[in-house]
Amino acid sequence: MIQLENIEKTYKTKKGSLTAVDNVSIKIKKGEIFGIVGYSGAGKSTLLRCINLLERPSKGKVIIDGVDMTSLSTKELRKARQSIGMIFQGFHLASSKTAAENIDFSLKVAGVPVEKRKERVKELLDLVGLADKADHYPAQLSGGQKQRVSIARALANNPKVLLSDEATSALDPSTTKSILALLKKINEELGITIVLITHEMEVVKEICHRCAVMQDGRVVELGRTYDVFANPQNELTKKFIETVLQFNLPDKLREACTGTIVRLQFQGEKATEAIVSDMLQKHQVSGNILHGKVEYIRDEPLGIFIMELKGVQTEIDKAIQYLEQRMQRVEVVQHGAH
Repeated sequence: MIQLENIEKTYKTKKGSLTAVDNVSIKIKKGEIFGIVGYSGAGKSTLLRCINLLERPSKGKVIIDGVDMTSLSTKELRKARQSIGMIFQGFHLASSKTAAENIDFSLKVAGVPVEKRKERVKELLDLVGLADKADHYPAQLSGGQKQRVSIARALANNPKVLLSDEATSALDPSTTKSILALLKKINEELGITIVLITHEMEVVKEICHRCAVMQDGRVVELGRTYDVFANPQNELTKKFIETVLQFNLPDKLREACTGTIVRLQFQGEKATEAIVSDMLQKHQVSGNILHGKVEYIRDEPLGIFIMELKGVQTEIDKAIQYLEQRMQRVEVVQHGAH
């Protein structure tokens, strides 16, 4: 669907040149929600804007549905952009136009007849849950409602692709959840491919099928969101994931433990199985759960438990072996005092 091939974006500055995106290649599948995550200055916004050529890459190709966007004339590009919607952090709504008029404007620019426009605006307001706000001006709407209008406007011309530039970062947590649920609904019901950028791993966890982590203009990790969370390879990715899944024990608690501390990771269906209680029944060890939680990565469970095992060392070893045979990851964090 979307192929980014060796994308590079360099800016000339007084001090020389600055590379914002450095040789990035990504393939985004049709109908998926793909997240690009990174701190400020990682190059993610620039990369997103290269997709619809709001930023023209210095090198590389942007291919959407088999068409090389970088080779199009100005007129062809204008037409091609109609199949790419975009939503922004700051909403970008015209304050002098009502919600309905903001959506209508996109249709008017595309040359859609008046009657069809009215019908389409009503349809879109229904889709984003704002049928009763058609005549409200942006100043009369909450942040979440403004973003819903912005999403409706981006969908006006039936795009194949929706680009989201930090669309939830100005919203409170509960409004963020409702906007993410709306994007998920749009993806599932309309089959639109969504590419979103964010600095919040929580957003990626909630709705992205796959994701890429960016640092200093490069992609440092890329994969299925669940796999990235369950088994991060890059140090930056690990830091991002810790913001959502806090697994580390406080030093005071660890120092107070005299037994063997193990960190257990359950994936998929195993996250809801009674493996730990079975282990405690089969082996002569006692267990004390120090930390435990089951997170859902796009509705797929990932369980993390940290527990202290006490007993004779040979029994502890057998218990750990039992766990290793049934779990994705078992790590001895601290050996018990002998």
